[in-house]
Amino acid sequence: MDYVLPDLCDEYPELVRVVSPMFRNFGAISSFGGVITTIKCHEDNSLVADTVTEEGRGRVLVVDGGGSHRCGLLGDNLALKAANNGWAGIIVYGCVRDVDALAMIGLGIQAINANPLKSIKRGVGLRDEVVVIGGVNFVPGEYTYADNNGVIASTSPLSMPEL
Repeated sequence: MDYVLPDLCDEYPELVRVVSPMFRNFGAISSFGGVITTIKCHEDNSLVADTVTEEGRGRVLVVDGGGSHRCGLLGDNLALKAANNGWAGIIVYGCVRDVDALAMIGLGIQAINANPLKSIKRGVGLRDEVVVIGGVNFVPGEYTYADNNGVIASTSPLSMPEL
């Protein structure tokens, strides 16, 4: 489904939490949303690599990389696995890499920037914890939506209003 965040914000002002503007689109799908799964990691994408191998069932993986610009936490190989496993999208509070390839993969991808350096792999991080990004709590099991206007979260699923 295509989501238009301004329309969702207009229709559900009491339900949406708007993330401070910082993200940009890197994936072939510019509008996506779904149930939140979270990872908190710092310059180590081991949990990201493990999680994208799971069946996504239309979920959105929210990766709190602490806003680090020192390496990419998602590249083309992991993005392709996520797309093939049915994830709706990945939001990275950090950097991605392989941006030309990411733009060709049928996955929603939002991140704050790009960096060609790969992350370390120590298996360090937390899964399915509440993370705070841009002033918004991302709670596992709640909902997030993204498009070229930004990123929002909600306690309830949102549907596009009838025009």
